[in-house]
Amino acid sequence: MLLSKPKIIRGGVRTESRKQSTAEAPLEPLRAGQRLYVSLAQHIGAPALPAVAPGQDVAKGQCIGTPEAGLSAAVHAPTSGRVVAIDRHPAPHPSGLTVPTVIIEPDGEERWAPQLPDPMTAPAGQLDPTAIATRVAEAGIVGMGGAAFPAAVKLGAGQPVATLILNGGECEPYLTCDDRLMRERAAGIIDGAQLMARALGAERTAIGVEDNKPEAIHALRRATDALGGPDVVPVPSLWPQGSEKHLIYTLTGREVPAGARAADIGVVVHNVGTAYAVHRAARHGRPLISRPVTVGGGAVAEPTNFEVPLGLPLQALLEAAGGLREDPARVLAGGPMMGQVAPLEAGVAKGTNGVIALTAAEIREAEGRPCIRCGRCVDACPMGLMPFEIANRAAAGDVDGAAASGLMDCLTCGSCAYVCPSARPLVQLFHHARGQRAEQAAAKERSELQRRMAEQRAERQRREQERKKAAAAARRRQRAQQKAAGGDSESPAQEQPQNEEKETQT
Repeated sequence: MLLSKPKIIRGGVRTESRKQSTAEAPLEPLRAGQRLYVSLAQHIGAPALPAVAPGQDVAKGQCIGTPEAGLSAAVHAPTSGRVVAIDRHPAPHPSGLTVPTVIIEPDGEERWAPQLPDPMTAPAGQLDPTAIATRVAEAGIVGMGGAAFPAAVKLGAGQPVATLILNGGECEPYLTCDDRLMRERAAGIIDGAQLMARALGAERTAIGVEDNKPEAIHALRRATDALGGPDVVPVPSLWPQGSEKHLIYTLTGREVPAGARAADIGVVVHNVGTAYAVHRAARHGRPLISRPVTVGGGAVAEPTNFEVPLGLPLQALLEAAGGLREDPARVLAGGPMMGQVAPLEAGVAKGTNGVIALTAAEIREAEGRPCIRCGRCVDACPMGLMPFEIANRAAAGDVDGAAASGLMDCLTCGSCAYVCPSARPLVQLFHHARGQRAEQAAAKERSELQRRMAEQRAERQRREQERKKAAAAARRRQRAQQKAAGGDSESPAQEQPQNEEKETQT
């Protein structure tokens, strides 16, 4: 049930928006003018399996990666051209780790694949829910808010869903690509919401948009008046209002229990960009091959918003925005609160919503001063945790203690670090502790696997010994029966003790 008046989340911080430089910049289509590095692992779950080979010509929208069994997503060619190689290439992640990548040399023709599916022209209420979910899976659509969870899994989970919520918060500073999408393509978003609601069987649909985006709210309401469908609800401009759990609480007053999923309480949340991708897949037969991206930050000469083909290197985005006016102190894939420092040779992925080049004046380097126990991090934590306690345990190497203090419930939203007067690297400590915990879990799993393998080997050896003993006993009984029947010759009878001795030793 939707509330008549949105609730205010606990904690959170009011950040400087710094959206002015790109808020009025329309989405500008960007062509693939250089090699594209299309990752096969740009979603949560197993990487897609290559469906093409080096030297093969591909068309725009052609499937180049088929989903692995289980949790995975299809990948398609963002343009026409030739597959130069299938190799490993850096992902937009601070680790710099490489992932399986299809490298495409564009031919400049932008030829669409002839085998694209036919458009779904019937109204959303007349379409088969399974057919909608299938089309979304075939299009390789994932969560466009950054999580990159395969959208078809949410649409076809089979759990009863009462409420569909579209997230139009975009509360990260600098980022405005979702704002521009809502302003410019509101009708497509509303149609995508209707399609997803039909696939889920949802009774109610709402779009939560931060109240500092009046133009987007107006555009969505105008589209809703024309097409029918969801309620457009302004929500407070507060970080991290765009978090799934907090948006659910704001609009419904219900809380998602720790360790549970939103679907467990009958709610599913999708990003407005995901809704638009569903609209394009269903109504135009187009797979997910591009996405809106904000290019901003004080070091960028001409901050703007682009519609970017997937796989375009981050460096190319900066160049398309006029290049850099000065050397950046930090370049992030995503916003400054939850974005990650990324290598510039990495290609844009389905979850990349921004490339932000920050100057030294725009960042605060962690000074690492001791905690003064002021409690500001506790007041700011939207999850009601004690970040200083988790950080202290993590810094001391007490991973189990950090977990007991709520490490795994943390959103790593950065609210605590934002207000910390000692500039402690709280989020980094949380990520490090989670990494250690994952390593410990992996080590425990390997140890358990080795123990099971040792037990299985011992059991095989025991069964083999018993089999040999049983076979030896059977032969002795057979010879005894032959001797009793008078069928034994003298020579075999003389060899019997020696043979039995060998069998016993065996």
